[in-house]
Amino acid sequence: MYQNPYYHPYNPYTNDYLRVQNNTQLVRDIQKAINGEFSAMACYEKLAQMAPNQKERNQILEIREDERRHFEEFTRIYTSLTGRQPTPKMTEECPNTYKRGLEAAFMDEQETVDFYLDIVDKAQDLTIKQAFHRASADEQNHAVWFLYFLTKNRR
Repeated sequence: MYQNPYYHPYNPYTNDYLRVQNNTQLVRDIQKAINGEFSAMACYEKLAQMAPNQKERNQILEIREDERRHFEEFTRIYTSLTGRQPTPKMTEECPNTYKRGLEAAFMDEQETVDFYLDIVDKAQDLTIKQAFHRASADEQNHAVWFLYFLTKNRR
């Protein structure tokens, strides 16, 4: 339909004149979110491989899929705001044991909920607010799963 996949006639960010250039903190926060999702995807792939059973493995891979969706959505937002593709970086290393990986994932997900809600509060654009609000709910759900696995595997 459209030549440019990021162009939509009602998207105010497609016009250079209307691009949000003054909110550099929001752009930095979105870049940080992209890096976090990028790191989580890699870590959860490793964590799934260490899972003690198929049920946990499948749930972790489902969480990884949510992180991929967030990554893609945040990338679209970043590109709309800046006019360029982000360069994602690994910002965290994934622990080498399942238990330590679960602990790190739980803490990261909990911290990410607060970070995303801060972005919701700062953002003016409804699309950005909705994307980060939904992602924060997903992250809270992920934290519950990781806490469940931690509790279950303590025995």
